[in-house]
Amino acid sequence: MRVRSHERTNRRLTRCLATAITVAATLGLSPTGTAQAGPPSCADGWQADVLAADLGGLENLESDGHGGFYVSGLIRGEILHITDSGQVTPVLTGLEHPAGLRLIGEDLYFLTGDGTTPNGGGTLSRLHLPTGEVTVLLPNLVQPNGLLLLPDGDLLISQLSIPWPPVGISRYRPTTGEFTLAWSPVQRPNGLALSPDHQSVITGDILTSQLLRIPLDAPDQPTPIATVRDGLLPILDDLDITATGLAFVTGDYSGSVYQVDTTTGTWCTLATGWTTPQGPLPARPPIGPTSARLSPDPTTGTWSLHITSIDGTFRRLRPPPSLDLTPSFVR
Repeated sequence: MRVRSHERTNRRLTRCLATAITVAATLGLSPTGTAQAGPPSCADGWQADVLAADLGGLENLESDGHGGFYVSGLIRGEILHITDSGQVTPVLTGLEHPAGLRLIGEDLYFLTGDGTTPNGGGTLSRLHLPTGEVTVLLPNLVQPNGLLLLPDGDLLISQLSIPWPPVGISRYRPTTGEFTLAWSPVQRPNGLALSPDHQSVITGDILTSQLLRIPLDAPDQPTPIATVRDGLLPILDDLDITATGLAFVTGDYSGSVYQVDTTTGTWCTLATGWTTPQGPLPARPPIGPTSARLSPDPTTGTWSLHITSIDGTFRRLRPPPSLDLTPSFVR
């Protein structure tokens, strides 16, 4: 499979941003949750370290369960493995814009076609790590982006269809191959995370800058729970949630990482300024953090937050001692 060029990726991102701005203005967006005058900071006590850099545009990540990580390289079309000390090893290459990753046992599930398959052609595939065998499970997805493993073993796939008609969130059962297209009709979904009570899924609408709660038993009834008001459009990307209900959300275009209380709707900025100018504005806007994952930290024996960015940087954020980052769903 041929990897799309960096130039084409930039054009795609610019088109998406232009569409987002137009639609946001048309919708006349208003805040949901607790109103806030500006982006307050909650960075005190956090320690940020760069574990690896210059890896091309990174889109998503998944813990290997042993202190290392798998990351998807959107621009170079590859999946990499990164140890906690920063050693990088290619796992798969020649992929078409790989995106969401989830590890189930010895199998790494991954999506391709993020942002390049408006008419279908994206895939959900399974890599059997011991043998390197790749099996395509779903061959004709439209704009697959986020991937989430549910406690019952099913996978949810967000299909971010901007600027084409939205698909929503689809559901796949690995044990039987059952596939439910548009299981939830929520528009413009990106990242996916499980709520602390395991009764719903939280996703972000990239145009309204809202986090939405989608009940697992009523996926057609999403409810806004928070709105991140940081500039015109932060473009909320991937997220993860702690057992106490704190969501950590990446802002692809704002260059920030946000901490959001999914109960009250209040939010603050954990990190900012992580943008990479791609050329003169507005033709190529800055783009930044793409994915957040709560993962075991072998050094501290607790949990840390790991972040991928489109500039190819992989970071670890260690919280203040008083903050427990145990995720909402521990496999």
